[in-house]
Amino acid sequence: MYEILKDCRDFGLKDQMTRAAVSIPSNVAEGAERDSKAEFVRFLHIAKGSAAELRTQLYIAVEIDLLEKVIVNDLVAELKQISAMLHNLIKTMKPEG
Repeated sequence: MYEILKDCRDFGLKDQMTRAAVSIPSNVAEGAERDSKAEFVRFLHIAKGSAAELRTQLYIAVEIDLLEKVIVNDLVAELKQISAMLHNLIKTMKPEG
């Protein structure tokens, strides 16, 4: 995101997008260091939420002509894949019921 947005003059949206992008792996890492599976799952949910937030911001960036649609489509596809991986990891961490 930093590279894609390096010339962006919309500092508010740029800040939101880079924060959301950094939040995804940061929450996975923080959750992995917690003492319980429940805490890890909680942080995985936060990471998944950040991925959804970034997808929304990318859609906005296209609508306001900040980013090209082809670039956003690739990023959205990658974020959907990351969300699916997080979802599957969450499922494996939850106790069977």
